[in-house]
Amino acid sequence: MARGNYVIRTFPNIMEAELAQAALRAHGIASALLRDDAGGMMPWLHVLHPVRLVVREEDVTAAVRVLDAEPG
Repeated sequence: MARGNYVIRTFPNIMEAELAQAALRAHGIASALLRDDAGGMMPWLHVLHPVRLVVREEDVTAAVRVLDAEPG
């Protein structure tokens, strides 16, 4: 049975999504950003289609824990 990828957060813009992705990367968790904004040419489309942060199934719990942790 194939394992999938799961959306663990959505963001209103690419900057917030990239910050969250950087936090995951710092903890060794691979992730990807999915966005529908015409390759960055139409950022206003994030209102209709938020940026999605995706991780592998086996990383969901750890990734959520990292993103939910208090700063510092």
